[in-house]
Amino acid sequence: MFTGIIETLGLVNKLEKDGSNLHITIKSELVNELQIDQSVAHNGVCLTVVSLGKDTYTVTAIEETLLKTNLHKLQVGDKVNLELAMVLGSRLDGHIVQGHVDQTGICTASEKKDGSHIFTFEYNAAQNNITIEKGSITIDGVSLTVVNSKHNSFSVAIIPYTYEHTRFNSYNIGTEVNLEFDVIGKYVAKMMEKRNL
Repeated sequence: MFTGIIETLGLVNKLEKDGSNLHITIKSELVNELQIDQSVAHNGVCLTVVSLGKDTYTVTAIEETLLKTNLHKLQVGDKVNLELAMVLGSRLDGHIVQGHVDQTGICTASEKKDGSHIFTFEYNAAQNNITIEKGSITIDGVSLTVVNSKHNSFSVAIIPYTYEHTRFNSYNIGTEVNLEFDVIGKYVAKMMEKRNL
């Protein structure tokens, strides 16, 4: 379980295919806090640490994860948003994030406005995921508040600190991002779907 508050950026140090799996080695200042079998969110994807090095660690993404997320596009030298699992009893500064990406979205607009950055994303509404105005959304692991919620798109406002300390400063129109929709909203949508059967 995570909060969507990014702790640092990691650097992709090595990528190694193993059948349909991908071993991802990350260089990060967090390595001294990690243990094997620990969960870490990478661009919002919960992955398990499988090995540790001096200043790197390795996680493995299975085929299903690669198909549903943007991790299949990683290249050596890319930056990734990192968050350690939350500690039970500590403050929940973002919102409840599972680290289970629902689908990807595409950045369709980026605008600097009044000191912040407004990003708009589109997603495939056929998968029945929804956003609501002022609800929560996780983009590449970042907990954000939805504005301008529509059937298959939404916008978010990014403050300068978040823009400078996450992958948002590298987003362009066409950038693919991982989306995890609010877990409460997913349960409500599922209940409504069953009611309409």
